[in-house]
Amino acid sequence: MTRLHVLRVFVGPNGRGGNPLGVFLEGSSVPHDQRLPVARALGFSETVFVDEVDADGARIAIFTPGRELPFAGHPTVGTSWLLRHTGVTVDRLIVPAGVVATWQADELAWIRAQASWVHPMTVVEYDDPIKVERMTGSPADEGSYYAWAWIDEAAGTLRSRYFAAGIGIREDEATGAAAVVMGDQLGRALTIRQGVGSELRVRPGAGGTVEVGGRVLLDDVRDYDG
Repeated sequence: MTRLHVLRVFVGPNGRGGNPLGVFLEGSSVPHDQRLPVARALGFSETVFVDEVDADGARIAIFTPGRELPFAGHPTVGTSWLLRHTGVTVDRLIVPAGVVATWQADELAWIRAQASWVHPMTVVEYDDPIKVERMTGSPADEGSYYAWAWIDEAAGTLRSRYFAAGIGIREDEATGAAAVVMGDQLGRALTIRQGVGSELRVRPGAGGTVEVGGRVLLDDVRDYDG
């Protein structure tokens, strides 16, 4: 039996939204061949297994209900926040794609990442945020589809939704990896409003990187025996 922490990542300023995330801080207690079945059974868009924490940072593995990912945004933001919350200060998360810088600033947890780490997705701009609101899913032939529209272009505020059946996610409540892509494509500070009430902050980072931050809440801690 091991402990499961359940978070919400990219919570809106009114406490709504936030993408649920499962984190096993003692990830090594779950064998690698059991991780995908565990992630599928939990049903979160992503589940994290923390394999090791040392002077170099925390090594983590990220699973959707469909497969392992080399990098994802809300799992790295959430895990970095949780480690600090439990008294483990780390400034780097090590994932298959690379090394993710992490830090806390005021009420937001932040990461710094490369857009090249993100799994392929189709990004489509709509001319009206109401059209994004009214979507019921992605086109039939799209397994990773990010729809967005400006709410206020001058202010850098946009509305988005992400449908990712190809990796086992019907609709993602808040997508940090897509926020990295948007920051890379638009090259400016952004506030992304996604899902039912989530909020993601985005800004350019050094050396062509993108920084993504958001609020995190701990909803539950429970024993998990599979």
